[in-house]
Amino acid sequence: MNILYDERVDGALPAVDQAALLQALRDALPDLEVLHREEDLKPYECDGLSAYRTVPLLVVLPERLEQVQALLRLCHQRGVPVVARGAGTGLSGGALPLAKGILLVMARFNRILEVNPQGRFARVQPGVRNLAISQAAAPHGLYYAPDPSSQIACSIGGNVAENAGGVHCLKYGLTVHNLLKVEILTVEGERLTLGSDALDSPGFDLLALFTGSEGMLGIVTEVTVKLLPKPQVARVLLASFERVEDAGRAVAEIIAAGIIPGGLEMMDNLAIRAAEDFIHAGYPVDAAAILLCELDGVEADVHDDCDRVAAVLARAGACEVRLASDEAERVRFWAGRKNAFPAVGRISPDYYCMDGTIPRRELPRVLKGISDLSREYGLRVANVFHAGDGNMHPLILFDANLPGELQRAEAIGGKILELCVAVGGSITGEHGVGREKINQMCAQFSDDEITLFHAVKAAFDPKGLLNPGKNIPTLHRCAEFGAMHVHHGQLPFPELERF
Repeated sequence: MNILYDERVDGALPAVDQAALLQALRDALPDLEVLHREEDLKPYECDGLSAYRTVPLLVVLPERLEQVQALLRLCHQRGVPVVARGAGTGLSGGALPLAKGILLVMARFNRILEVNPQGRFARVQPGVRNLAISQAAAPHGLYYAPDPSSQIACSIGGNVAENAGGVHCLKYGLTVHNLLKVEILTVEGERLTLGSDALDSPGFDLLALFTGSEGMLGIVTEVTVKLLPKPQVARVLLASFERVEDAGRAVAEIIAAGIIPGGLEMMDNLAIRAAEDFIHAGYPVDAAAILLCELDGVEADVHDDCDRVAAVLARAGACEVRLASDEAERVRFWAGRKNAFPAVGRISPDYYCMDGTIPRRELPRVLKGISDLSREYGLRVANVFHAGDGNMHPLILFDANLPGELQRAEAIGGKILELCVAVGGSITGEHGVGREKINQMCAQFSDDEITLFHAVKAAFDPKGLLNPGKNIPTLHRCAEFGAMHVHHGQLPFPELERF
């Protein structure tokens, strides 16, 4: 296994007597469901990044706020680490448990507490599914904008933890842009409110700080989200290209034309063929790449924007531009994109889903770099992009049963992330860092910045008990990463440093 996770984190934790801890929990919280048998713990050994697994010491499934408070206080007193988990759909190992810690599953906090159409907000518990919010708001002509591909299953608490996005985040923003307020519990069980019911709140913007903190600063217990009116009209254009680089350039030209689509997604040929075989969305399987461009708003504006985008796509080299003929075809177009991950899973025993962000202008260069890395490592890569905001999801296909293939997949994944940094991007857009990208944090941030991250963590969690070993590397880990990959202070891909 690559050094994706510093195994010394588990090793450095003090030994925990499972039987004694279990008895203490039963004494303090007799009505709390606690799983402790091996066969009951096994289903919780990983999140969506299933290549890495750890069986937790105990799993707890609370149903009331008071139970979570009492659990956190007990763990704080005893120095027992706690890892929070929602639906377990995360793709960076953020909810991976610790062998010497408790896994706190918030899935039973699944009630929609209020839908307020006048104020255009909803109050929900963290275990509520993303899609369920829009379903509850639909009778009022409203919806919740962030729509991760896993929205049918992922929970809003996990969305807050990872700052999730989705195919419509270009126009409507990520989770952080669609929140009003979050109720949390600190590691000591203290209740805090971050944000407010108003459009702004006094003091530091702790709501933005907490969103995307991956369970390291507190436990989400309630979320107030913004609701938006459903657009009157939504139309989708599908454009096919004979060259991937042309599709990448078309993305930048659409934005440069002053048009902000509701969604702007890109898929390469391997992803197109997999999705078409699975969903039958009507994709042109011979195309090197396709773009899906959704335009929404009032009828007159959408009609004009469709004409403008079609002209831009034609100038960029599209060999075909097709407007979805009706709502059913529009839904099929998006179904193919949203099911790209499981579709790729049908053509490969395993795949490793990466998540990086780059400036839009660098799409052609990065696509070429990924193609070169694919040949170098001998592994196929299917590319799926939130192209409008530069959030890319290369899917590295491999077979974990073949010796060395997982390690090669890890290696090419790390190189792709380092390429993102080299062109001025980031190692993540919406999946988080978790354990997966902890090494590449060292490529993106300096020692001083990482020290500051640790200081922020310590301000909320001085003992380091919430989700330890995730997100922020130690300086020692960065020194090891630097010794392996960086020479004389230069990042990998030195020929791209000028960007």
